[in-house]
Amino acid sequence: MNPGFTKEDVMNALKLITNPQNQKDIVTSGLVDDVKIDDEGIHVALKISHSTRPLLSSLRKAVHQVIAADINPEINVEITVTDIQPSQAKKPEEQHIPLANVKNIIAVASGKGGVGKSTVTANLAIGLAKLGYSVGLIDADVFGPSMPKMFGLEDYKPEAYKDGDKDMIIPAKKYGVKVLSMGFFIDPENPAIWRGPMASNFLNQIINDGDWGALDYLLFDLPPGTSDIHLTVVQTLRLRGAIIVSTPQQVAIADVVKGINMFRNDKIDVPILGIVENMAWFTPAELPNNKYYIFGKEGNKAIAEKYNIELLEQIPLVQSICENGDNGTPSVLKDDSPQGKYFMDLAKKIADKCEITL
Repeated sequence: MNPGFTKEDVMNALKLITNPQNQKDIVTSGLVDDVKIDDEGIHVALKISHSTRPLLSSLRKAVHQVIAADINPEINVEITVTDIQPSQAKKPEEQHIPLANVKNIIAVASGKGGVGKSTVTANLAIGLAKLGYSVGLIDADVFGPSMPKMFGLEDYKPEAYKDGDKDMIIPAKKYGVKVLSMGFFIDPENPAIWRGPMASNFLNQIINDGDWGALDYLLFDLPPGTSDIHLTVVQTLRLRGAIIVSTPQQVAIADVVKGINMFRNDKIDVPILGIVENMAWFTPAELPNNKYYIFGKEGNKAIAEKYNIELLEQIPLVQSICENGDNGTPSVLKDDSPQGKYFMDLAKKIADKCEITL
């Protein structure tokens, strides 16, 4: 058989496809395992890791497109996929899997502070609970815990009980969400002056000694930037994915890229479920149909498209969202309000992505 093209021709065509994770072509990136040509057509074998699996649908489409354009539009193309298993060193010990009864563990992160990450996390957690899921939330921002105020739990002091030789910490429960926060254990007027390992040890205690039970979702409100806390979460737990929160400001968007690269690093390999653009525009209460783009316009949309990540939601800067958070009554509680609807829509999108069946 002489099809008029060679394996090398096909590989060169596949090199036209860019891997959005590192901006190299998919052949150089190692996503193409092999190419075979026979009487039935072209067979392309792809190797997909945990972090590149969300890209699989677009990769399949791109392979068909470049072969049709550069090789033969009539030829049959078959694509097979092999999952690359993460190394054992990156997985928790099989004999002790932290949070083994949690179906989906999701990290909520931001490249910088002040973008409303905790507001998004609190509203998302309550939104998921309102959809009927069992939800927990760990306030892992140990140096600036916000959840006690956002949930109206500033006076909550966790109790513990004995389970054999172990002291189990009882989370607070409000609005259908189990919550544990560093803020429950310290004086809110005094800063937590801890070195990285101390903060990580405290977080490990909340993870392992918290009485979480069986959950559909456990959200982690991570500190801004990258730190020992991030490494503790990604190296200790089997994350379903990460959500990155940003504002349209260019300085915030630059840090979004750092967050994307951190989670997509080969040693971390956590899928990014999407980006939430907070403070996307300003809408005054007296002019609810007006939009003022005071921090810039759709900067995160461009980043999402460049890195093939979904822009999950654009949430406006509205005075009531801030006030509701300060009052311990997050906006999603009023899902008939425009502000509540944004967060309920976000919760529904996350539930769809995680494909949980109650």
